[in-house]
Amino acid sequence: MRIVIAEDDPLLREGLALLLRAESLDVVATAGTADDALDAIDRHEPDVAILDVRMPPTHTDEGIRAAVEARRRHPALAVLVLSAYVEQSFATELLTGGVGGLGYLLKERVGRVEEFLDALRRVADGGTAIDPEVVAQLFTRSRRDTRLERLSPREKDVLGLMAEGLGNSAIAERLVVTDGAVHKHIRSIFAKLDLAPTDQLDRRVAAVLHYLEDARRR
Repeated sequence: MRIVIAEDDPLLREGLALLLRAESLDVVATAGTADDALDAIDRHEPDVAILDVRMPPTHTDEGIRAAVEARRRHPALAVLVLSAYVEQSFATELLTGGVGGLGYLLKERVGRVEEFLDALRRVADGGTAIDPEVVAQLFTRSRRDTRLERLSPREKDVLGLMAEGLGNSAIAERLVVTDGAVHKHIRSIFAKLDLAPTDQLDRRVAAVLHYLEDARRR
């Protein structure tokens, strides 16, 4: 796995590089600005780009804009965005496109090495990884949606883990239930969110995007 890291804090940037190299991952370049990150991505064509949300010169949304531009130039690129805080508008802007290979994690997650590496590999494999705290806050904001209110507490737990990018077996392990129970909950979620099976619709993705879009509108 070839990786470019974009982070303006030199200590965190080099710490991430050391961590990933210790796991035998190939960090091909590091950058301290969004422009330098885009140059490195163009030059090295990595498998994954890890980008901070807030970077010079304004420390607002340079990382998100760089992520969007990097995906425009390199559609196969997986992107994992890091943020010090839950920035809901940035999370939904990046993630509601319905395309895989994207992640949004809080920086504190980096210190939980196994969780961070699991999220990185999931994104690199074309999946999604959304920080549980982001999921929790999006649920809180979207609670007024009548369809979401139809879900039981356990179904909300399952949908939250789906939003983090976990598959059925991982959800079952996290909730200490059987795979069959998870499958039953997911079928109930689809029914309560009025998501009928069609050839054109991935209901799993649609269920997650439903509340992300709702949160962005509020």
